[in-house]
Amino acid sequence: MFARSALRAAQPLKRNLLSRSYATEAPKSGTNPLLYVAGAAAVAGGAYYYFASPSGAAAAKQAVTGPPKNAFTGGDQGFVSLLLKDVEVINHNTKKFIFKLPEDDQVSGMAVASALLTRFQKEGEKPVLRPYTPTSDEDTKGLIELVVKKYPNGPMSTHMHDMVPGQRLDFKGPLPKYPWTANKHEHIALIAGGTGITPMWQLARAIFKNPEDKTKVTLVFGNVSEEDILLKREFEELENTYPNRFRAFYVLDKPPKEWSGGKGYVTKELLKTVLPEPKSENIKVFVCGPPGMYKAISGTKVSPIDQGELSGILKELGYSKDQVYKF
Repeated sequence: MFARSALRAAQPLKRNLLSRSYATEAPKSGTNPLLYVAGAAAVAGGAYYYFASPSGAAAAKQAVTGPPKNAFTGGDQGFVSLLLKDVEVINHNTKKFIFKLPEDDQVSGMAVASALLTRFQKEGEKPVLRPYTPTSDEDTKGLIELVVKKYPNGPMSTHMHDMVPGQRLDFKGPLPKYPWTANKHEHIALIAGGTGITPMWQLARAIFKNPEDKTKVTLVFGNVSEEDILLKREFEELENTYPNRFRAFYVLDKPPKEWSGGKGYVTKELLKTVLPEPKSENIKVFVCGPPGMYKAISGTKVSPIDQGELSGILKELGYSKDQVYKF
């Protein structure tokens, strides 16, 4: 049965192979049965190899079953309980949490850009809710990854840092943010502080993962110390791979002696130097970080659906409200 299916699947390839040989050979008065049988056997063998190989089998399975299911579908789905599979320590106050999706062959269902809402509740108390942007790829099956910094007065980050593998946390989403499509803007700037880098990574990863997307990206990332720079290796890889399209500038409040990057805070002078000019056509500036950074750079949001007025350094530099998006 499999051999017949493989031969049927190989018919177009067989015809192409035979046509190619006919085009380079002198006309013959008849068909050589031996040649036909040998060619068919070779094609069948190639088809068997394709379907038996892991990549071929995966492609064939997807062709039959369709795209993978989404773990998060939004709308009325409600919260989904996920099992914590593993925890990795990144630095003194940041961990990576790896959660299993309900099914191994599911993907998260995250769009770019979007986040997930987390929830936990102590008995007799109000539930604690906090949005996070996964750092794992949207196509990753069976799991999601979150990079979470612990804040002294952060109830959710404290709870998560106390979690151990085998425990569960509730998730809901995706929460849509800024919908991205290839080449939506010619040049974008990402201004981030601390764990505000995660939606920036989601956006940058999607851009450079898509060969059709030619968007230029400039990152300005402020942190306290060098060990606080999250995802630096991933951004360095982008810089090395796409030197004409991606640039990163790091600013440290407490830099080491050998530090050659920016020192102190993200300043007006730095942004004026490295960002695309506000008069440039089709640009966008994204901002995400702690409240103090929002206040200094762009002004704060009024709510998740109200960006609020533009203020701070970006307004002083001449950018318009439509040119700026606050995560």
